[in-house]
Amino acid sequence: MIEMDGIEKKILEEVAEIHGIPQGAYNIRYNGEAQARQSTKDIQITPKEDGTGIDIRIADGTVNQSCCIPVVIAKTGLRDVVTNDFYIGENCDIVIVAGCGIHNCGDQDSQHDGLHRFFVGKNSKVKYVERHYGEAENGTKGGNIMNPVTEIYLEEGAQMEMESTQIKGIDSTKRDTRAVVKENASIVIKERLLTNGTQFAESRMDAELVGENSSANFISRSVATDQSKTTYYSNIVGKAPCHGHSECDAIIIGEGKVLAVPALDAADPDAALIHEAAIGKIAGEQLIKLQTLGLTEEEAEAAIVEGFLK
Repeated sequence: MIEMDGIEKKILEEVAEIHGIPQGAYNIRYNGEAQARQSTKDIQITPKEDGTGIDIRIADGTVNQSCCIPVVIAKTGLRDVVTNDFYIGENCDIVIVAGCGIHNCGDQDSQHDGLHRFFVGKNSKVKYVERHYGEAENGTKGGNIMNPVTEIYLEEGAQMEMESTQIKGIDSTKRDTRAVVKENASIVIKERLLTNGTQFAESRMDAELVGENSSANFISRSVATDQSKTTYYSNIVGKAPCHGHSECDAIIIGEGKVLAVPALDAADPDAALIHEAAIGKIAGEQLIKLQTLGLTEEEAEAAIVEGFLK
């Protein structure tokens, strides 16, 4: 049984909704080191020989099971770099929960750079939930930095849905997600980003559709407030008869800035690719309607943002 202090408990609740020791397979990384780990019969978690991260191997036919691998940083000046590889067998149906939370208590930057690689076997279905969260003690000058990289390789008939959320408190982030999708396989990525102050967030999504009837669907929603900036790049390459869709919706509040750069590359005449982008302020009539119900302007704005990012 591991012991967790108040900060660790709070961050684990934010990034992974963990309220105690998780059930099933898990790996908890704390200040750059593995704090606790548990495998199951069907999900084996082992450290890499070079100490750079962990390997997660999921047996063929594993269904209705989950794996949780959160990261907590509660130390100023720490740069944590980790590589985690997921080897998912055929005919699986599983949920993987990850994410990182930083509590910065000093004047130096704290940073987490994580690479997650998913090798998903034939006809398997994976839901991957990733949450990023940052906080700091009063008067702290150090920043919270996260640079997650996700690589996804889907075999024939595989499906993966990725939900990635940046809750709050991340001063700088560069998010890079890449997928290679084979025949009859599909990838869905749903991203939610909130920036404020002078925070900066850059997100890149790339999909290479190499198999017949493969598909990719990117959905990015962001809110940039104060003087913060969010940039969204997407690129879908269709190398076979396939379907691709990229959608970016963003709200600007105050002096926030948003840049959306979608790209499509139909390398096959039967590749059907679409992109959409919409950036703007909150409509005045929305605010007025909520204010007539008794909300202040700030409360109305917050309610609209919360609903938009769900």
